[in-house]
Amino acid sequence: MNDIYTTIEGTAEGYYTEKRSKFYAFAHHVTTADEVRELNQMYRKKYYDARHVCYAYRLGAEGKEYRANDDGEPSSTAGKPILGVLLSADVSDVVIFVIRYYGGVNLGTGGLIVAYREAAHDAMEHAAKVERQVEESIIWNFAYPQMNAVMRVVKDMDARIVAQDFQTSCSITLSIRRSLMPQLKQRLEAINFS
Repeated sequence: MNDIYTTIEGTAEGYYTEKRSKFYAFAHHVTTADEVRELNQMYRKKYYDARHVCYAYRLGAEGKEYRANDDGEPSSTAGKPILGVLLSADVSDVVIFVIRYYGGVNLGTGGLIVAYREAAHDAMEHAAKVERQVEESIIWNFAYPQMNAVMRVVKDMDARIVAQDFQTSCSITLSIRRSLMPQLKQRLEAINFS
């Protein structure tokens, strides 16, 4: 299992036109389906006079959570081509919206597929791609005399401290790259036996 995945930063725009129909594409970095719903409402308000607001998204490091929405276009002519762009770019935590203004001439299913795919592709071409690490978290409880040893492991392994509580008993929440988690656990457990 790889612990690095590719996503985008911010927002990117794309555009495609065919037979007077205009296709405006917007790619966003998102991490939840709720963010997608909020963006969908925003685009529906902003482009209230558009014929269709179609989109597709992939979420999670492996991109296992995904959805494609045709918004009234013939089945699989809008959302699936947009999703195909996300898959071919191998990005996750990304949504692409494509807003269509109808130009008066029917494009047919083949024409729609090409138009939505090209608009989404143009947005991805303008997107700033970044690599992100997949992290796992652990909560570690320990006795106060072990503080120095625990903090040495945290520093040596470059683990990120998410939260800490040093009252009567000590507790620390750490986040680290997924592939390093077994080693971190092993080193922390070794402190208890030293």
